[in-house]
Amino acid sequence: MFIIELTYKVPATEIDAAMAGHVAFLEKYYHSGHFLASGRKEPRDGGLIFARATSKGEIEKIISQDPFSINGLASYRIIEFKATKKIKAFDDFAGDEI
Repeated sequence: MFIIELTYKVPATEIDAAMAGHVAFLEKYYHSGHFLASGRKEPRDGGLIFARATSKGEIEKIISQDPFSINGLASYRIIEFKATKKIKAFDDFAGDEI
């Protein structure tokens, strides 16, 4: 499991202008089963994506397809974690592999 933290490097107007492409990117990875949840941080200086993948390298490849990354609009921090306390629904999402 991974938490991807985005931090915007440009004003919100530039983020808003690129949002349609970013949302299409998110949809692609929701449909592939990689993303569980995503949303903006408050205050609005970036966002978070909760994801699963087989490796950090796979997450890095996914991020490289985000228009925010391609256009230098955001920086990314990848946090890997192993859930030791969780609800059953977490196991249904996390599974063993993608």
